[in-house]
Amino acid sequence: MAMTLITTNTSSNAASSSFTSSIDSTYKLYIFKFYDVNPATDAAVFTFQGNAVDESGYNETITSSSFNAYHTESDAGTPNVAYAAGYDLAQGTAYQSLSDTIGNGSDESCAGELHLFNPSNTTYVKHFYARVNTYQSDNYTVDAYVAGYFNTTAAIDDIQFKMSSGNMDAVIKMYGVG
Repeated sequence: MAMTLITTNTSSNAASSSFTSSIDSTYKLYIFKFYDVNPATDAAVFTFQGNAVDESGYNETITSSSFNAYHTESDAGTPNVAYAAGYDLAQGTAYQSLSDTIGNGSDESCAGELHLFNPSNTTYVKHFYARVNTYQSDNYTVDAYVAGYFNTTAAIDDIQFKMSSGNMDAVIKMYGVG
């Protein structure tokens, strides 16, 4: 299957990065790749949410689960894999966390990708998963895994990314796969 670059959003000290067009029935899989996401606020979390067609507010109902693999930069402590219950949504309408807390230093950021399946389908819920690596605010590397679904049969046609607090610098590319 070929990936087609649809659009690139480059943000500098922006509150959010929104994709409000081209999420339609052209592709059954959309992949968002993000690079060098750096928060203005130390220890902020990179998040996303969606809108159903003709809706606003980025508050669709999400059910999700998360886990992290992590290790300290100094090699102190024991590397670990752990369930990240605090990042789950259980029929919640908040923004879904994609990363652990990101440091705001010039050498701290996150990068990864989000896969959104069949967002234009009006029969089934809309599944997603993400994998994100973070240089965490406490000098850990954290490999975060998130999976879940938008619990709506309405088509999802808008996706927005933002930090849990403050602005961000980021490059986010949206691809269609088909």
